[in-house]
Amino acid sequence: MTSTPKGRAGGRATDELRAVTIRPDFNKHAEGSVLIEMGDTRVICTASIEDKVPPFLMRSGKGWVTAEYGMLPRATNERNAREAAKGKQGGRTLEIQRLIGRALRGTIDQEALGERTVIIDCDVIQADGGTRCASITGGYVALVLALGKIYLGKKMVNWPVRSQVAAVSVGIRHGMPHLDLDYSEDSTAEVDMNIVATDAMQFIELQGTAEKGSFSEDEMTSMIALARGGIEQLVAKQREILSPLLAQVDDVARERLKSKFKK
Repeated sequence: MTSTPKGRAGGRATDELRAVTIRPDFNKHAEGSVLIEMGDTRVICTASIEDKVPPFLMRSGKGWVTAEYGMLPRATNERNAREAAKGKQGGRTLEIQRLIGRALRGTIDQEALGERTVIIDCDVIQADGGTRCASITGGYVALVLALGKIYLGKKMVNWPVRSQVAAVSVGIRHGMPHLDLDYSEDSTAEVDMNIVATDAMQFIELQGTAEKGSFSEDEMTSMIALARGGIEQLVAKQREILSPLLAQVDDVARERLKSKFKK
């Protein structure tokens, strides 16, 4: 463990994640759903499957994964008006939901998915920093749960999931790298960064900004090293939740392979 700087909530070490809980099947109606909690940040992620694709993918044989993101009015200290009441989404919302869509789409074989669309809805019910990271990490679990239902239901020939994906925030505070910033830390950090990567630590996105001055290559390297440790823990948590489903998927895949060779 690295040092515990003065003022870090809960006495966390600089390389320590907040407590993470993922509750699957949180919504009984959605094909896949979770409630993910990372510290005091809580996000409901639901996956819905539609048997159609955007116009640019029609008759291509490929599917699509997209995302929508929103924050409830009292997810924060003060009430924020619903974006629907304003008549349009804000730039931050659009940027975050595009990030979530890109991150989750990168884990999927679009041809194996077939001409169907998976929509991941990420609704922040309580925000304390890292909402986009929680949305990606929880959204992945909801996505796999939904795909598992149609694969096990024999509506899909090949399993389309190629990798896992998770996301975590890192930053520089008081000149030291920190993992998984809460809101109070993020709002005062000299540098803040969100890192999205697969279970093989292949990067999908790095979003980093120096809020005060600049940061060095060595600091960048130290933040990536912290993120690696955090993402390894998050993908382990995802596997723990998904292991019963994935065992069934493996069994079905073996049976289908046997049947194929018997013909």
